[in-house]
Amino acid sequence: MRNNLVARAAEQVDSVVQLARELIQRPSRGGIDGYGPVLAVLESWLTGRSLPHRRLHDEAGQLVGLLVEITGGRPGPWWTLDACLDTAPFGDERAWSFPPTIGDVTEGWLRGRGAADSKLAASVFCHIAADLLSNAGSLKGGLAVLLDVDEHTGGFGGARAYLADPSAQRPAGVMIGYPGLDEVVVGGRGLWRAVVSVHAPAGHSGSSRTVVSAISRAARLVQLLDQAGLPGLPGERVAFPLPAKLSVTAIRAGEGFSVTADRCELNVDVRTTPGFDAEAAATLVSKAAAELDAELPGPAPTVVTPVACWPAFQLRPDEQPAAALIAAANAMGLAVRAKVAGPSNIGNLLAGEDGGIPATAGFGVPYEGLHGIDERAGLAELPQVYAVYHQAVLDLLDAP
Repeated sequence: MRNNLVARAAEQVDSVVQLARELIQRPSRGGIDGYGPVLAVLESWLTGRSLPHRRLHDEAGQLVGLLVEITGGRPGPWWTLDACLDTAPFGDERAWSFPPTIGDVTEGWLRGRGAADSKLAASVFCHIAADLLSNAGSLKGGLAVLLDVDEHTGGFGGARAYLADPSAQRPAGVMIGYPGLDEVVVGGRGLWRAVVSVHAPAGHSGSSRTVVSAISRAARLVQLLDQAGLPGLPGERVAFPLPAKLSVTAIRAGEGFSVTADRCELNVDVRTTPGFDAEAAATLVSKAAAELDAELPGPAPTVVTPVACWPAFQLRPDEQPAAALIAAANAMGLAVRAKVAGPSNIGNLLAGEDGGIPATAGFGVPYEGLHGIDERAGLAELPQVYAVYHQAVLDLLDAP
């Protein structure tokens, strides 16, 4: 079976790369470009191979993704392959050594925005779905391929629309096609985010009366937050390998020079763990706000307004779909390790679903420049990566 899958992957490489090139050549920056052109490329490809697919829309009717569904002929759970088709912005295009939408292959690298994250993975997953179609009747359950075009905005609209779709089968697990050859990402820190509003009396900067501005009060709050401890459960680092982390990521206040600010807003981002969850994060930030108000009283209490919350998640290496992916990688001769990621990802969204949906959030080809300049994806290992996902899907669908 292993040799057959590697041979099949080698046969598919040219087609996989060609489709990925066409996707890269259609800019699809999250929140900037329209998604119709990039989805049209895939829709044409899927239609030409008689793969059942449909567009996904959010509650406002906005286009947020594409869903491919392969129904097996025997009862069983459904599994999902997920890759995003929207991308990060280009940044300073003058800093790139090639056009961000070049979509070419040079010295074994597929180049352009989205090559690594995650248009090559989208192409791989669609080709695997096409491989399964002819033998779908022998499979248990089914396979969905989710192609999200609202991922880099942080909205994950495609995933949300998929999970809310009453006609879609709820997946038993999801494998997300983020790149990286040496690791299977089986978890990630959660997050709790809030906007904190600090108040002070307005005044003239040249006044003889001393006024503690909102900016000064906010600066003190930043100090209090930086000094706050983020405890975890005893021994948590053994079970969950990353600590909680708090960052003040933005400050907004003031205008001109002659008026002292009467309001300052802070963006506070807390990366959570099972031992320091959203409730603990909210308590810590609220305690710091109360300490500020006691130390430097203002005309109104400091207000903490939560804006986002996802739980941390972590699969055991023997838990599906991680077990299937790791076993398939090992069978293909790849020494991979299970990893818990620092940044949050769509796996956190899935973990927050009722009952939780287990997910892996990364295994793929080597890459450079993800979210930066000169993004590119290595193609030498593409046949192995293709075969690994193909084998994992066959194992999950209990293919004969």
